[in-house]
Amino acid sequence: MIKINNSNLKRLIEKNPLSLATVDKFNKPNVIGVAYVKVVSQNQILITDNYMKQTVENILHNNNVCLAVWDENWKGVKLIGTTEYYTQGKWKKFVQGMVENKDLPAKGAILVTISKLIKLG
Repeated sequence: MIKINNSNLKRLIEKNPLSLATVDKFNKPNVIGVAYVKVVSQNQILITDNYMKQTVENILHNNNVCLAVWDENWKGVKLIGTTEYYTQGKWKKFVQGMVENKDLPAKGAILVTISKLIKLG
């Protein structure tokens, strides 16, 4: 199991924008930047859906995702995993309660379970 048990790695993930890549039903890629991300366990991160459309459609069709994050020195990680999308329940409430989401819609929560972590840079 992948473990995000390093405070530097957690800070990297939570304090920098991440790229989130998905694939649609025609196998066409889509990538967006996400910023409101929290590490919620040693192998899971939670992403807020404030204004996503294509990304959510893709996740509901194919839950495999890839994320990349790096710092100002180009040191970072690629995270590969699977997702679950929540529009209600504890994860939805979690993102609604995040300070970063104040005055934003917080339409849903994307829980990513990381299966592979690759160092970049």
